[in-house]
This record gives sequence, structure tokens and C-alpha cells, in this order.
Amino acid sequence: MAQHLNDPPGRPAPRAVPGTGRQTSQRWSARHRLLAGAGVVVLLVTVVAALNGGRGTADELPGVDATAQGTRAEPRTSTAQPTAEPVAASEEADAARRAEEERLAEEQRLAEEQRVAAAQAAAAAAGPGTVAQQEAHEAAVRSLHYTAFSRAGLVAQLELEGHVAADAEFAVARLEAEGGVDWDAQAALGAARYLEYTSFSRSELVDQLVAEGFSPAQAEHGVSTTGLR
Repeated sequence: MAQHLNDPPGRPAPRAVPGTGRQTSQRWSARHRLLAGAGVVVLLVTVVAALNGGRGTADELPGVDATAQGTRAEPRTSTAQPTAEPVAASEEADAARRAEEERLAEEQRLAEEQRVAAAQAAAAAAGPGTVAQQEAHEAAVRSLHYTAFSRAGLVAQLELEGHVAADAEFAVARLEAEGGVDWDAQAALGAARYLEYTSFSRSELVDQLVAEGFSPAQAEHGVSTTGLR
């Protein structure tokens, strides 16, 4: 080959390598096809990831329940209802207690009525009684003139004044036999006098009269006459 006019003297001209032009072109074409295929794969992966919103599946996220993905956990409210058995048992116990209290109160009332009836019969049979008994009777009448008494309260008052228990009991029984005392009226008088100097609720006043010796029925009657509700 002739030397190029512009080439420096003594420098050999470059030679073409046989076959290198076609091989280079073939390698570039193959590499281009490989890169294009890889680009398509990357593009598909990107599109799928975008469609999934960037979230993996339950299989891809160990320990995460598939039904809980993308949802917010809501607090659970207990729907258990309190059992009615303790309430029913408590009500039954209260009812049984009240029934027992009423039974005992009724027995006490009947026993007291029998005792009073026997004392009245004895007083009627004895007439005016002994001198000591007559003195106790007069003291009982005087006591009822200035304040209200229950039966038990009047007997206690006579004993406080010095009369023996038997004479005090006889004096009160004689009053009852003669119709000289009305315990319901005494309870009403006592309730009215309590309200003259202090205030009471109905239940408090009933309790106060019972504490004075009136029976529950007499106390209820006495408070009812005051208009207290």
C-alpha cells in the first residue's frame, strides 16, 4: 500500500485487520439485543411494583396477616354481659332475711299481746290491788298527764320512781284493763312532740319511737298522724 503523503516519514501506515469489521458489528448487535431485553424486564418489574402500590404480599412479608395488610387495627370492645346469677342470689338472700325478720317480729308481737292480756286479766281479777300497787297506778296516771309513753317506757318510768317491777307492771295492766291508755294515741303524741324541737325524716322518727318502746305498728301510726311523708 502506498504511504499517505501526510504521514510522517518512517511510520508505517495502519493495516486493517481482516474480518474485524463484521465481527465488531455482530458483537454490538448482540449486546444491543441483550440490553434491550433487560430493559423490557426492568420495565415490567417497575410496572408490577407500581400496580401493587409498593406493598408485598403476605407470603413476601413474614409474620403479617394477609387480612391485616393495608387496614388499621380497630380496638376490640368486650361484648360479654355481666351474669345475672350474683344479682339474683343477692336478691334472694335479702328477701329471705326480710322474711325472717318479719317472722320474728310477728312472733314477738303475738307474745307481747299474750303477756299483756294475761296481765290485764290478773289486774282485773285483783281489783285495785295492794297499797303499793295502787300507788304505782296513781303514779302511772300522773305520768301520762305530762308526756307520752309507750307501755315499756311507762313501766320503766315507774321503776325509776322507785316502784318495784311487779307493782309497776300491775299498775300499767290495770290502766289497760280499765281503758285508761291508748298506745296508738301515745305514739302520735310522742311523734308530734319530737317534731316540736328537732327535725326528723319519716324513717328516723319511726326508729326513734321504736327505740322508745313502741311497737313498729304503733310507731308507723304515730308518724302518720304528723303528716310526715
